[in-house]
Amino acid sequence: MIKELLDKASVAYYEGNPIISDEEFDRLSEHSGYTKLGAPAPNAVPHFAKMYSQQKVHFGEEEPNLPDSVKTPKLDGAAISLLYISIDDVMCLSKILTRGDGVKGQDVTEKLRHLVPESFCASLPHKVYQINCEVVASKEIPNARNYAAGAMGLKSVDEIMTRDLSVVAYGKVPLASTYLDDLALLQMWGFTTVAANLEKFPTDGFVIRVNDNKLYESMGYTSKHPRGSYALKPKAQIVVTTLNSVEWQVGRSGVVSPVAILEPVMIGDATISRATLHNMSYIEALNLELGCQVEVIRSGEIIPRIVGRYE
Repeated sequence: MIKELLDKASVAYYEGNPIISDEEFDRLSEHSGYTKLGAPAPNAVPHFAKMYSQQKVHFGEEEPNLPDSVKTPKLDGAAISLLYISIDDVMCLSKILTRGDGVKGQDVTEKLRHLVPESFCASLPHKVYQINCEVVASKEIPNARNYAAGAMGLKSVDEIMTRDLSVVAYGKVPLASTYLDDLALLQMWGFTTVAANLEKFPTDGFVIRVNDNKLYESMGYTSKHPRGSYALKPKAQIVVTTLNSVEWQVGRSGVVSPVAILEPVMIGDATISRATLHNMSYIEALNLELGCQVEVIRSGEIIPRIVGRYE
């Protein structure tokens, strides 16, 4: 049951319509041993270069020993790739794809092209570049990650253009000599990069990456992750309490959703007595029933969410 929910959540996320948070997805994956990565998008288009995810390491755990490494913020948004092709010695935007399953993504060029440079720089050594980026929204916006990722699922380009979104570049292919060189080049080409001041955007830890790109490539890849980098993330505090009852509420969009009424419990400096349950499929997948013990987190240290039944 949980596997089916995670399959559905994976597809929804990579289509730009996330139905659960990253913390919930990670926690449910740990519970169930779920290892599937990504989901192909409808009418998927191949990336020029595969987009890998990062191996996750939590604060306090043993970290990989990477020499000459660079630390950048891990933005909490939605990954995309930009394809630029040389036309008359000018690099021109050709395509924008969602991350999808890392091999193929959904074409969102017309939805997002207003957020990135249409062209840049002449006389470069390569005729094709893929620039990997994150679509993000200000952390002042409620549920900023879903706000950003959800924009790619909107049908109306005009509606997308009203959203307060930004695109931040974190890498490119082909690589320069060092990762810092890559970021400097991206900035010179007109992109905001993860080396800039990004305090206005939500982050989810850091990315630690080998700076020397020759060494980075020689370290190789697993089927999912590069061996020359990893994500260092905070681990959500999990508390156990009792599910006393369930109420149904109507959201601003008119959707009716269940809310858990909990035995009050402290998470950090807040007393938590209510938590989102999303929908009946989520309740059934976690095998929840009144009076059972549940595991609760504050997603993004803000929104209380049930992430599992405590046995």
